Amino acid sequence: MSVSDPIADMLTRIRNSVMVGNNVTGMPSSKMKVAIAKILKEEGYISNYEVVNGAHPEHKILRIRLKYVGERRHRQAVLSGIERVSKPGRRVYSGKREIPWVLSGLGIAIISTPKGVMTGQRARKLGLGGEVICKVW
Repeated sequence: MSVSDPIADMLTRIRNSVMVGNNVTGMPSSKMKVAIAKILKEEGYISNYEVVNGAHPEHKILRIRLKYVGERRHRQAVLSGIERVSKPGRRVYSGKREIPWVLSGLGIAIISTPKGVMTGQRARKLGLGGEVICKVW
């Protein structure tokens, strides 16, 4: 099965796993997905991620370990929302002055810039604009 938007598929898998309370979710790996997972880990939205071999050696699987707080029956996911902004049918680009704020700074925007994938806050500090991939809160 081919997926027309692999990043939206990744975000949907994470969102669905959080809604049902799974600890781990897996998906086909790519450089962009690993970069997004790295940012989510650095910002504290997930506890860990790893790239493992799939059924065939050329197929890599990205496993994301989700992060929860609280006791077993009353636990809450750290990641409460994740939304795709730029889509294959409608790319959304932002200049260095128009990078969106997510929940007045409580969330993050993930931006693909010429210097790599980074948070909106870091892109503002470096004076870079780029494609707004997603918003996380």
